Formats: sequence, C-alpha cells, structure tokens
Amino acid sequence: MTAPAIRHYLQFSDFTADEYAYLFERAALIKAKFKAYEKHQPLTDRTLALIFEKASTRTRVSFEAGMYQLGGSVVHLTTGDSQLGRSEPIDDSAKVISRMVDLVMIRTFEQAKIEAFAAASRVPVINGLTNEFHPCQILADLFTFIEHRGSIKGKTVAWVGDGNNMANTWLQAAEILDFTVHVSTPSGYEVDQDVAGIRSSDSYKVFKDPMDACRGADLVTTDVWTSMGYEAENEARRKAFADWCVDEEMMRAAQPDALFMHCLPAHRGEEVQAEVIDGPQSVVWDEAENRMHVQKALMEFLLLGRMA
Repeated sequence: MTAPAIRHYLQFSDFTADEYAYLFERAALIKAKFKAYEKHQPLTDRTLALIFEKASTRTRVSFEAGMYQLGGSVVHLTTGDSQLGRSEPIDDSAKVISRMVDLVMIRTFEQAKIEAFAAASRVPVINGLTNEFHPCQILADLFTFIEHRGSIKGKTVAWVGDGNNMANTWLQAAEILDFTVHVSTPSGYEVDQDVAGIRSSDSYKVFKDPMDACRGADLVTTDVWTSMGYEAENEARRKAFADWCVDEEMMRAAQPDALFMHCLPAHRGEEVQAEVIDGPQSVVWDEAENRMHVQKALMEFLLLGRMA
C-alpha cells in the first residue's frame, strides 16, 4: 500500500467514475463492519480538524463519530474560537493547521474560501458544504440509492426546489455517473450551469412544472427553500416556492418504486409534505446515517489510497 499524493475533495467533479465505484464499494464494506460491531481502525493516530463557519448537526456528528470509529481523533474549530473568524489570512491559517493535523474538513460560505485554504494546505481538505457545492451529501445520497435500487446509471433524478449547492452537485454527479437530472425551480432560482461547473446540458433537463420533472423519476429529492445564509430572503422565497412542495401527487407521477430523499433538516408542509417524508418511499434516515459511512470511506481513501 502506497500513500497517495495529496488530494482534496472540494466538489463532486474532483473524482472519477471509477473512484466513485471504489468509494461506494468501500463504504458498503465499512458499513457492514459497523453493523457487525467489527473494529475498523486504519486511521489510528491520525487527526481530523473540523472547521465550521456554518453550523451543522449531521456534518459534525457524521465526521466526528466516523473519525473516532476509524481510530483517529478530532479537533473541532469554529470562527468564534479560532483566528479564522478574525483577521488572519486564510492561507496562513491553512499553513499552520495543516502542520498539526492529517486531514481538514471545512463547512463555510464561499467556495473560493475553501479553495484558498486547500491551495495552502499540506494535507487533504474536504468540503463539508459551501454556498456552491455539497459533495459529501450527494455521495451519501448516491450510496443510499445504490443500497436500495442498485446502479444509478441510466436512471432519472427529479430535483424540485432551489437551484442551490445541492442542485449544482447533483448535476456534476449526473455528468460523471451517467444519469439524468430533471430540474424544476421557481423563476429566478434556476441552476446556473457555469456555477455548477458542468460542461454541457446533456445530463439534465429543465421543467417549469415540478410535476413534469417528477414524471417517471426513479428518485425525487429536494431541500429547504431558504438555505443557511439566505435568511433575509425567507418571506420572498416562501411565496416563490409555494408550488414546489413535494407532495403525494408528485410521488405518484414518479416511478412506482421511486425513492424520496432530503438532506435535512426538513420543514414539513413547506418543501415536502409530512406524508411523503414520513411515508414508505422515504429513505431520509438511511440517507442521514450514510453520511458517516461514505465519509469514512472518503477519509480513508484520501489518507491511505485504495485499500486491498
């Protein structure tokens, strides 16, 4: 086993389809060991720094618990208890922190900030969420789909709601893994192909009516109408998104065995009906748990490369 050169995971397009196939296979093995109470600690004596400029429940718990389960330790930082929230340049913080830990996860606002940190880091950096991308969440979503339905190649994913970081990342995933995304957003909240960082529109279709986007889909997924950092737009978004609530009628328009996903936290009665998120087609709790398992596979891969 040879340790790989330093690689970062800043957006979904950083890995190839072959590397994702390996990660999903590895995540399945790691999850199976977890369920069987078998120790799996390849990262003993390694340290992960968790840096939060945006608060989170699932991101912190999944990374922290996951790193401990891999045998490592965790340092938790926020902008309130470090120089990151003050006047120190990002690259200076990166140079210092990366000399003391083996891996860094950052959950922040602008993608440019995490890219600047990674450029100065001596260790791998993982995007825990930025305004533009949320690759670890889509990694978990895809793994969850594969667990329940097999390969996503050739399938259709309906994205209903905001053209946000989740939507951007779904489009990248579709381009790499050969499936199609049906996108339906209110006017003024569309996905920007340039921001999403994809080469063409071949892997996605845009629908004005969310019902049409869901028609025939194998997976229907959504997110909150107002993402963190956009709270000032909350009332305007409530009005604009009123018709973009995933309901039972939309799920009936999808394939009979279609799954429903949501990255959470969810607001029942806004972006999704309670009957849908708490219904038989919903896999949101598997999806949430799988953040931990895929991120364990990701951290292992970034630090140790492919395992035999």
